[in-house]
Amino acid sequence: MRGDGLAFSLPRWRVTRWLADPGYPVSPDDRLALIGELYGCWSVFAGGAINTVAVAAALALRTPTALFISWLALELVICLSRLIVMMIAYRRSRHKLTTPTDVHILLSVAWSASVGFGVGISLASGDWVAASLACISSAAMVGGICFRNFSAPRLVGTMILCSIGPVLPGVAISHEPLLFVMYLQMPVYFVAMTGAAFRLNKMLVAVMRAKTESDERALRDPLTGLSNRAGLIEALQRKLAGKADADQRFAVLYLDLDGFKPVNDTFGHAAGDELLKIVGRTLRQVVSPADLIARIGGDEFVVLVSDPSIDHALALGERIIEMITAPVVLPGGARVHIGMSIGIAAAPEHGSDAEALLFAADAALYDAKSSGKSCWRLASAEANLAALRKYAGIDQVAAEKLTAA
Repeated sequence: MRGDGLAFSLPRWRVTRWLADPGYPVSPDDRLALIGELYGCWSVFAGGAINTVAVAAALALRTPTALFISWLALELVICLSRLIVMMIAYRRSRHKLTTPTDVHILLSVAWSASVGFGVGISLASGDWVAASLACISSAAMVGGICFRNFSAPRLVGTMILCSIGPVLPGVAISHEPLLFVMYLQMPVYFVAMTGAAFRLNKMLVAVMRAKTESDERALRDPLTGLSNRAGLIEALQRKLAGKADADQRFAVLYLDLDGFKPVNDTFGHAAGDELLKIVGRTLRQVVSPADLIARIGGDEFVVLVSDPSIDHALALGERIIEMITAPVVLPGGARVHIGMSIGIAAAPEHGSDAEALLFAADAALYDAKSSGKSCWRLASAEANLAALRKYAGIDQVAAEKLTAA
């Protein structure tokens, strides 16, 4: 899989879309990754181009007929065109522009057809040195085709067919009976290598899916299924990166359960975990699907509200408090009463980076807790100052304890 961070465009033409399709459903992200694999690696491309051009040049010198000279010219034009298209694609990809993927795919097919043309005319010439050299070169290229392009197995099958397909008419024209064994060899070779490409493709997609699932698990809270702190920070940074746009204004709601510790102490940690799951499900019901909910530890949650209106964030805070303060029935049948205190901060008014925004929301949460709990407070300079005093007081107490020790 590509690790250079480049993204290449999906093909747009019907024929190239068919050639690039793996033949079974894949996610949009995996489809983009599969297309990216068609542009690597450079060493295999260079080796194939040098090999076919060298063979075509050698045979054109050995047999300077119109057919062999035409093959050499064809190889030079196609290989040079492929090189130029790849360079353009890499340059445009670095600048996040559309890339000429359709042309790249068609030139790959044209190159394999050129290889097949050389094999066909070499066999038909009756020159067994030329035929041997061309056939060996073609067989070697089939391996490169398979292992360079197996992210698009249909393309692999088409290129292999174009590369070795002309062997059959070439053998017929040669009138050499012993070569008719190729009528058995070529279909078997085609089926085996194309089948290998499909199997490798499925393995690649399985690895991509496993990586995606692993990445998602790393950003998820295993208890509630919500985002965790890492997922929250990533989402915050992504939103803040586009804060220059008018549509990128948003709010942060910092939530803390009121009365969670007594439930945990009275009914046990298992009941506490079930309560956290219920809170997570309740938040999903209240919050818009476009918003992000994260559990960042203990009984603390954060909601990123994508709606730019601060009034919407305040109304959402009211709704969450209303829903959470309703009696909750635990799986064992026990009815518990909890509450929710919320601190609200808006971007970019209360912070232009993730740390500042979370601190402002946390300070507003401290203000809500100090005001009697089960309420919301909007970030302000006063709330920030109170939070700083709180943290400074904690640090002072810790320092005094350390000195006494």
